[in-house]
Amino acid sequence: MGKLLKRRNVSFITNAILTLVVAVVAAICFAPPFAVPASSPAPYYSGSREGQAVSLMFNVYEGEDIVCGILDELDSRGLKATFFMGGCFADDHADLLRRMADSGHEIGNHGYFHLDHAKISKERNLEEIENTGKVIAALCGVTPTLFAPPSGSFSTTTVSVAESLGYSVILWSKDTIDWRDSDKQKIFRRATVNVKAGDLILMHPKQHTLEVLGEILDYYEQQGLKQSTVSANVFGE
Repeated sequence: MGKLLKRRNVSFITNAILTLVVAVVAAICFAPPFAVPASSPAPYYSGSREGQAVSLMFNVYEGEDIVCGILDELDSRGLKATFFMGGCFADDHADLLRRMADSGHEIGNHGYFHLDHAKISKERNLEEIENTGKVIAALCGVTPTLFAPPSGSFSTTTVSVAESLGYSVILWSKDTIDWRDSDKQKIFRRATVNVKAGDLILMHPKQHTLEVLGEILDYYEQQGLKQSTVSANVFGE
């Protein structure tokens, strides 16, 4: 009788363990991958789909002369764009920043040294974003409120740090990949195919981008779309 009772107890414990293992495995298998708490801040990939706004947004770590050409094209049309400035570049180009600000263009934050923000610590995320914001504010009197992570690489820590500093994190809905490809027609197609209100279109200060910029802006106008800053597009500001 004692041996039978002992076997029953062992069987009960074994079954209980197996049930627990099955429950844990099921939870892992059916849980959404990389689930993020609903309260976590999220980046913006587009603006309002209800209006007419589209936004060319330029990530800038180089090309002072080309940036000036882009500003010339936009200013000649009375249009405003958003320039996400690398801190180390901004630090050396105060006159360019002041021209952007004086012309009513939007200046955003692109980190100081173009690091991979998904792979750096919370402290380094804070340093990269905060220092760039301070440089921009000191040089042209504008306090940026938008942060575009270099290469679009970010973590939940990046977004949380940016939010704690008063930034919204901005990505894109269309990428011209102009940093890699110098074919103007490719750049044009990537900026225009299936373009619609709310699109955020990523560009860089490259000569071929400048050369096709007027055609892209003409196309938007023909489609009844209006080039706007990211903040105007996303937040209606």
